[in-house]
Amino acid sequence: MLGVLVGIGINQPRGTSIKMWCYGYLAISIVFDILVVLALTNQYAPLTATLLGLSAGAATGLGIHVTHHISEEDHHDQNTETKKEKASSLFGF
Repeated sequence: MLGVLVGIGINQPRGTSIKMWCYGYLAISIVFDILVVLALTNQYAPLTATLLGLSAGAATGLGIHVTHHISEEDHHDQNTETKKEKASSLFGF
């Protein structure tokens, strides 16, 4: 699953618009949910084990994505603080 997410782009869609990337991600989620329901209702151990591995890969991909956003926000906050410091230093405060 991490490989699929890397292939389609975890943070930046590759070769597609953001809207199409979101539809693709939604399709992956729906198929995953259907497979989970099938695995749990039929008690099919190999499918359950595969889904456990896929969910670990998806969680890793989500962690990478969220880390990217945290990094962007930290960079944005630093720029905002620098601008505030520069603006206030003009008036001597």
